[in-house]
Amino acid sequence: MLGGMVASPAPAHQPPASPDDRDERVTLHGVDWWQYETMLAIRGDRSVPRIAFLDGELELMSPSKTHEVIKKRLARLLEAYAEEQGLYFNGYGSLTMKSAPKVRGVEPDECYAVGRDKDSPDLAIEVIWTSGGVDKRRIYAGLGVRELWEWREGRIDVLVLDGDVYRAVQRSEVLPDLDLAALARFVEVEDQTQAVRAFRSSLRTP
Repeated sequence: MLGGMVASPAPAHQPPASPDDRDERVTLHGVDWWQYETMLAIRGDRSVPRIAFLDGELELMSPSKTHEVIKKRLARLLEAYAEEQGLYFNGYGSLTMKSAPKVRGVEPDECYAVGRDKDSPDLAIEVIWTSGGVDKRRIYAGLGVRELWEWREGRIDVLVLDGDVYRAVQRSEVLPDLDLAALARFVEVEDQTQAVRAFRSSLRTP
């Protein structure tokens, strides 16, 4: 344990059906920026734990199998949509986004830039499987991420940045022609390849 930090388990307000399939979170309190950077260095190139940091609170999160399956289905479907629409669409996975002046950092489930010559992602995606931990909306807003999608219980909630806070909207501003309800239905298809093929077919049907 780094000096000055206090650990506590993050609450899980909506646990999955199986207690063995929940995201594992630990929140450390009283963390400074140097300690956050040290945690990132210790973790290195490994994909877990994912690390989020906000105003002295640091979250270590190891996603469950179901969490990872959902985010992968969603990513494959979204990338298939971009291909079908001929979009210039770059994925950055769980890119570490951080700002020392704003004292925050985060690693989304997936993130994307739409269009050329982008220095940072336009869209970040968070799968809410086992809730709790630091306020990631505040982190993304402070980092200036234009749009945040939250997948929760079979639906996709879209939040767009309005000043320094997010507001909920019915349709994506980054991908305005995408039917989000249809996308969410295909995320529920267990076989990823079947889901992508069926989704592509639906996009090609007049």
